[in-house]
Amino acid sequence: MSRLEPWFRLRSVPGIGNHLFRRLMDRFHSPDRVFAAPHGEIAAVEGVSQRLAAAIKGQPLTDAVKKELAQVDRSDYSILTMNDPGYPALLTQIPDPPPFLYVLGALGDCSRNIAVVGARNATAYGRYTAEKLCREMAAAGITIVSGLARGIDTAAHRGALAASGKTIAVLGTGLERIYPEANRDLVQRIAASGAVITEFPLKAGPDPHHFPVRNRIISGISLGTVVVEAARKSGSLITARLSAEQNREVFAVPGNVHSSKSAGAHFLIKQGAKLVETMADIIEELPESATRHLAWNPQAPEADSTEMRLKDTPPLTPEEARVAAALGPYPVHIDLLVRSLGMDPGMLSALLMRMELKGVVIQTPGKMFSIETDKRTSISKS
Repeated sequence: MSRLEPWFRLRSVPGIGNHLFRRLMDRFHSPDRVFAAPHGEIAAVEGVSQRLAAAIKGQPLTDAVKKELAQVDRSDYSILTMNDPGYPALLTQIPDPPPFLYVLGALGDCSRNIAVVGARNATAYGRYTAEKLCREMAAAGITIVSGLARGIDTAAHRGALAASGKTIAVLGTGLERIYPEANRDLVQRIAASGAVITEFPLKAGPDPHHFPVRNRIISGISLGTVVVEAARKSGSLITARLSAEQNREVFAVPGNVHSSKSAGAHFLIKQGAKLVETMADIIEELPESATRHLAWNPQAPEADSTEMRLKDTPPLTPEEARVAAALGPYPVHIDLLVRSLGMDPGMLSALLMRMELKGVVIQTPGKMFSIETDKRTSISKS
């Protein structure tokens, strides 16, 4: 019998959720001992009725479980149970940890995890800030945790990978149903140096209720959660609330006071979340055990944001470089650019169009323009 069969068998009992599974483990220490225990001892566990105890004793190993385990055996996936040494210690401290995790890649040391989450429909400012912050943290030795969603999550993972650092993606689907599909290649890059994890069966789809459930793992596996951009009512704020309830740190990056996408982060700051301007604001709140071996010098000067923003871009003409230097992560109306640059409106429009085709500039509704921060590029002035 596979060592995993009792875990899947117990988890498949109707009525056994994460809370009850945890209570059974606290009492009996392993699924094998649960099944071997007398009916009365099982029923004595808080939340377990006589009827549920009987269901546990009579639960068979279903064909669905056998098929699931066989598929895991044929794949590159592994499964960590909460009794395994590699199961994240931080995750065992929450009230309802998943009994086991499906893993693609290797989790490794999870003692320096920081979660970074935010809006799917993020602004250029939000994506730039998340990617830069995560690149710097990953370079220092912090593992970045996020949810693989579009927008801020994707920027967070990419930032960590850009620094050749480690990142963990927590899915709201099974490993056989990557969502969004556009991030399938990103999943492989993450797994090469970090891990992609989920508590959901291999072929579980992106059901709406999965994502709030998985958020407790994002926060639970991390020392703290950073919200970069989020609406007042959003999944990111759920993750922040869970982080606080799990006695973890909550951080928020301020944004444009006129943007609804920053309303959630500003609400968190009003509620006591730590305002984040630089990586130092996060590191100084972490325990000494987590920061002891970080490759980080608090006296080192911050990199110039304009230089970072324009690093590694396709070559631009001198006129294009001048326009790029006038742009930032926040959208600017073309009329303001005309006035600040003193350019002919027709010429400026043509330059902006060419730069948009090069992937340097983003145009948003209302003739608003900002720098494309996903592809930071160096500008050739030749």
